[in-house]
Amino acid sequence: MVFVMLLLVLTGLAWMVQIVAMMKFLVNYGVKLSNFLSLTAMVIPFIISIILPFVTFITILFVYNKMIGDNEVVVMASAGCSPGQIARPALLLAGLLMIAHFVLNLWIVPRAQSMFYDTQWNLRYGLAHTQLRESNFTEISHGLVVYVDKVSGYDLNKIMLSDTRNSDSQVVIFANTGKLVATMRGLSIVMTNGSLQAMGKANVIGTFDTFDMDLSVAEHNNDTATRARCMSTGTLIRTLGTKLGPKQRKAVMAELCNRLFGPVMNLLLAALCLTILLRSSLLRRRTSFAPALSVVAMAGVMAIFMSLSNMLTGAGDIIWVGAGIAMLLGIIMAVLLRK
Repeated sequence: MVFVMLLLVLTGLAWMVQIVAMMKFLVNYGVKLSNFLSLTAMVIPFIISIILPFVTFITILFVYNKMIGDNEVVVMASAGCSPGQIARPALLLAGLLMIAHFVLNLWIVPRAQSMFYDTQWNLRYGLAHTQLRESNFTEISHGLVVYVDKVSGYDLNKIMLSDTRNSDSQVVIFANTGKLVATMRGLSIVMTNGSLQAMGKANVIGTFDTFDMDLSVAEHNNDTATRARCMSTGTLIRTLGTKLGPKQRKAVMAELCNRLFGPVMNLLLAALCLTILLRSSLLRRRTSFAPALSVVAMAGVMAIFMSLSNMLTGAGDIIWVGAGIAMLLGIIMAVLLRK
């Protein structure tokens, strides 16, 4: 019950932060509320995959620290229960969550992230959701402003387009008519009967009968980390065999490390917390330091893991990280289960 409550509360808080951060979709792009909520809901699997080890740790820390405070652990130990027997329910929970986390990381999260970025890109730049208001200047992206006198579906009349995104090549276009069309990059405007003024290293002034301008408002999943996050696990592994730049390889290695070893953190943090709490509870002195020590140990382990995942450069590094995690988990479990 504590685990479910914490998971719902923390996931809900993180989801609300995402909703606030993405509120511009409702304000600037006229996205329907249902589409907006569907878009933000796509990040929930990713949120859960991030917070799951921490929720597991906090749950076990809360429950077992309460048992220690109520002297239930001392009573069970006096009745002949070993630390391993007392820790068994928490280890079982952590093991089940580790399996669920593997399912999330290897299949659900990559698919959900791919859908999220595709949907976000389509809502922001897609033809169906681009709204040009009549007799208004519309800033499609920073430095790209379009004025349209009349809009009839995808047909436009009396167009003025100002493109100042590139300071070395600024363009102003006037056209009598135009039409919005879909391209692989998003939005394009085909304009007819107009004039063009290009200002840069060389100034150009001319007229045209037809001019097709690819607005190029955004590259689809252009960020390296975003592309790696959206790849399926099989594609991510196969990518290691291709020629990658240092930045791309680092992003792929970090994502692969998080997918393969992130779920193990559920069991590792649970065992670490149980070892500190249960072993210290049997000492004949005050053990109020145990929760704080558990938190410090958890923070140290997660900091080392996240630092190592961002420092990997080759497939051999993943093997070393996996071996280190397995060794650390084995040591902690040996200490915990020792009678």
